[in-house]
Amino acid sequence: MVDPPRPIPGPIAVPLDAEPEPTDRDLAPARFVDSDAPAVLAFAERACGGAAAAERATPVARAVAVFDAVRDGVRYDPTRITTDPDAYRASRVAAASSHWCVPKAVLLTAAARAAGIPARLGFSDVRNHPGVRNNPGVRNNPGVRDHPGATPLREQPGEQELFFWHGWVALWLDGRWVRATPAFDAEQCARAGVDPVPFDGRADALVHTREGTGEHLPSHERDRGTFHDLPLDDVVATFRERYGETVFTG
Repeated sequence: MVDPPRPIPGPIAVPLDAEPEPTDRDLAPARFVDSDAPAVLAFAERACGGAAAAERATPVARAVAVFDAVRDGVRYDPTRITTDPDAYRASRVAAASSHWCVPKAVLLTAAARAAGIPARLGFSDVRNHPGVRNNPGVRNNPGVRDHPGATPLREQPGEQELFFWHGWVALWLDGRWVRATPAFDAEQCARAGVDPVPFDGRADALVHTREGTGEHLPSHERDRGTFHDLPLDDVVATFRERYGETVFTG
């Protein structure tokens, strides 16, 4: 077991290979990953089929249950990108009917911790992201026309630009870190012509497969590392620089 990290003023990137085993912070509540909030505890308990079932279930089974609850229980909606910090708290996301990839990753991290599973937020810059809704601030930017507000990706095969800070989660299961993204629900994936990302708790679940072709997307171009809590200031600063103010809805 590695020594716990020194106190820091805010979230910083921690490569998984720099902390190969979880620390206390991977189970602890944080500002955005408020895993001790009643709404998050209730979300995790419901996902696992109740308190008694959760106690009987293995960590892998609990991880799969909370992943499925976040992926399909909170629809993907890129029009929810906002600068309001409260909107990114897991306890707020748990009550939402829809949200985009970053807050959904925050909720999965918090729900996993509430279920006793060490978890961290992870981020990548990706190409060919299967966005399926309209967000003019993204769609009209030549650097990100295909994410997250683009029309279904299968209708625009030439668009291969970057989307920054795509959210995923690293979960400590069976003695190793397993990565998964809960961003796109099954309904949105059907509209975009891609298969939902399956998660069995044993293999990474980061990419979709295009229906009928077996093509994998998105491609992860830059790993920004993992975080014990959401680095919201960094995310907002990058979006503001790359996409402009029109990407934000509030």
